[in-house]
Amino acid sequence: MSSSMPTRVDGDLFEVAKSIGAEESRSAAQQITHWARIGREIEASPRVNHRDIRRVLAGVAAYDDLDEHGQAVVRATWDQQIVERRARLDLAAEFSAAGRTWTEADPRGRVVTRGRDSNS
Repeated sequence: MSSSMPTRVDGDLFEVAKSIGAEESRSAAQQITHWARIGREIEASPRVNHRDIRRVLAGVAAYDDLDEHGQAVVRATWDQQIVERRARLDLAAEFSAAGRTWTEADPRGRVVTRGRDSNS
């Protein structure tokens, strides 16, 4: 009998797991567990060359030179890196600190200007 342990999961990942899990008749937690098991098997597979994957991720080898299994691992890694970078991204703070203005849509879809000398 397996036991479960509480863990924190990125909100975006949880929402995707909830959506895909519903299509597969799994809860979000079950979908994440499913993905983790697939990842574990891919990493343990002798068909995946981890040295070549590390080289591609370091930018010293070409993605196209990997086989389909290696490319899948690289894509999953890139997806995770993108999620993490987006979570740290705060353009409003950067623009404000630089004294720049920016334009965006408000919740009603109206165009508003933010930042220096704006009334927003």
